[in-house]
Amino acid sequence: MTHIMNTHPEILAKSNKNGNVSLFDHLRLVSLAAEQMSEAFQLDEELVRKGALIHDIGKASPEFQRRLNEAYSPDWEPFRHEIASIFFLPLFQENEWPALTEMIVAHHKSIIKDGRSLGLLDLDMRFEEGIAFENHYKYFQDWSKIALEILHSFGIKIFEISRDDAYNAYEWAIMYCRRLQNGWSRWRGILMAADHFASAINEQTKVKMDCLFKVPDLSFYNRPFWLYPLSEVQADNEKPHTLIAAPTGAGKTDFLLRRCKSRIFYTLPFQASINAMYARFCNDLKNTQADIRLLHASSEIILEGKSREDRALQGLVGSSIKVLTPHQLAGIVFGTRGYETLLLDLEGNDVILDEIHTYTEISQAIVLKLIEILKSLNCRIHVGTATMPSLLYERILELLNKKDVYEVRLNESLLETFNRHIIHKLNDWDSALPEIDKSLSEGQKVLLVVNRVKSAQDLYEAMVERFPDIPKMLIHGRFKRKDRAEKEKLLTNKFNNQNGPCLVVSTQVVEVSLDISFDLMVTDCAPLDSLIQRFGRINRKRTKDTIGKYKPIFVVAPPDSEKDALPYDLEIMKKSYAVLSDGELLPEKEIPNLLDQVYTEIHIEKIDLHAKFKNNQWCLKKLAHEPKSALFELLDIDSVVCILQSDMEIYKESVSSERMKMEIPVNFRTVRYLNLPQLEVGHRPFIVPDDVYSEEMGLMIHKLKKKKDNDDNFI
Repeated sequence: MTHIMNTHPEILAKSNKNGNVSLFDHLRLVSLAAEQMSEAFQLDEELVRKGALIHDIGKASPEFQRRLNEAYSPDWEPFRHEIASIFFLPLFQENEWPALTEMIVAHHKSIIKDGRSLGLLDLDMRFEEGIAFENHYKYFQDWSKIALEILHSFGIKIFEISRDDAYNAYEWAIMYCRRLQNGWSRWRGILMAADHFASAINEQTKVKMDCLFKVPDLSFYNRPFWLYPLSEVQADNEKPHTLIAAPTGAGKTDFLLRRCKSRIFYTLPFQASINAMYARFCNDLKNTQADIRLLHASSEIILEGKSREDRALQGLVGSSIKVLTPHQLAGIVFGTRGYETLLLDLEGNDVILDEIHTYTEISQAIVLKLIEILKSLNCRIHVGTATMPSLLYERILELLNKKDVYEVRLNESLLETFNRHIIHKLNDWDSALPEIDKSLSEGQKVLLVVNRVKSAQDLYEAMVERFPDIPKMLIHGRFKRKDRAEKEKLLTNKFNNQNGPCLVVSTQVVEVSLDISFDLMVTDCAPLDSLIQRFGRINRKRTKDTIGKYKPIFVVAPPDSEKDALPYDLEIMKKSYAVLSDGELLPEKEIPNLLDQVYTEIHIEKIDLHAKFKNNQWCLKKLAHEPKSALFELLDIDSVVCILQSDMEIYKESVSSERMKMEIPVNFRTVRYLNLPQLEVGHRPFIVPDDVYSEEMGLMIHKLKKKKDNDDNFI
């Protein structure tokens, strides 16, 4: 688009607090983004441009301008700029109205059953006939002149729009939306993608758009080496999908990447593993032009130091490689806001689902539904696992259609070279102390893993007292996000690489994809697949000298009560403990058989009641979406955050990226009865006293509860 003089700069699209962006500039940037996205998303460029230019033109209304910088009042009559934008449909050929309507009317709200009943059809049903139109048409003959001048500056042929023309366009849009069947709108998807992109990147839109939709150069991963047997397996295969079961250290990640032909979405289950994979990609592909992005709750902390625009890019479309959790793709399962944009971004690309066996039953069900949808989008789907029960493996194979799946396994002789652990069973943690003493005295690195944060804190305190001079650290999920990120770096760099003894106490956060290799583990019992993931942090480094060398792992017997077994199922824990041989080598080739003894059936929870894709078709009305709360309830995501009392005032005044550093994630159930004060800004954090937190120990919920019991007014 050639440079155009800003028309009516006094007419704003965004308020002062959001950058004071003129409507002209916003439409210019959105249309620029939409035009360049149209080729990637296979949509008509000129029609997409028209939709981008008209989608917000209703913001020229003085009613919108008045409300832009005023505090919300419950006395206001509903006014949606999208509806006012519909009045400009007569400027275009009627055969373009369906696509333009889909780009305009729902780029903020679901057309029906919107959370605040402000959707196009909601408002039409809410008021007597004609009232909704009148509320939006007010002063139209005056303000439409400004809107038309703005559109004319972009080359749109204009003329005065009569009341009848505006009303007919409004009624046409209402009837069109009423008649819509189930399905998803590519037009809505691209408009939302362009709108979000331009709003986030502003004047950097042109520069950043030129970097989008680039297939990454993955030639780095063509590096055959006998130590990693999968590196010598041919990756080229006409079958589109991949299902690979191989031990940690076999070269699984490289192989999955060599199977990819397009842009990549790489999913992993835990924050620590996502951070590690992102860092790995950035290092491996630093000499390429790959646009690598990171997406999880604390990603802004990991991305500290990057520009505002680069941080804003992370959740937007068009990356070469995006590392994220499957839950961040779950919007396409449940039809939450923006799912059409996500569908467009995913369509025809490669999706790697790594270590999916580690998920809860409901999360596994979501992943299986994701596979169905991704397959319908012509994605190439690659599933990798170190441990997967046969029942889950066969279910995935069925979904992908076995004839379309390249299955890869190592033969038994190769698997024997991955034997690395001698398993010992213990009745209690006290029985492990002599082994810990011996290992540390020999200059080894020791990893102690427990299932609960409080147990980890207690164990760490005991280790501090017992080994005051040994370098040690505690890591779990209840640290400030900034402190947690620093601990992950400390663990994977200093502790993992140092010479001499060290001791780390951890919860499950170390299970998946953290590239550490320690010498001794003592662990709480857990489900067998989780245990095997933990075992992968011991004797992990594979060299010609480590093959055939075995390191000890001590597993403490499961508790007696279901309450003490939480967050795991006691029966599964007992079965897992029973199948492990005491004092013997754990053979890699036997792991699938052991898993099948523990998991004799897979209880995949039914999610079809909530899912919007069933029997290979969509069952959600086009231009509608569901609230995210439905997803949170289904996943039992009850996560909230706390901040320290001393951080409260700083938090109030800080931007979101700085606020995030202060936040301590907790489950709502752990703080719900403590009557903690709560801020109404940011993520609405609960306030906790400073003395129940330390950089070394994290948040000590037990002290918080004790203070509450002793004094109801402890804050």
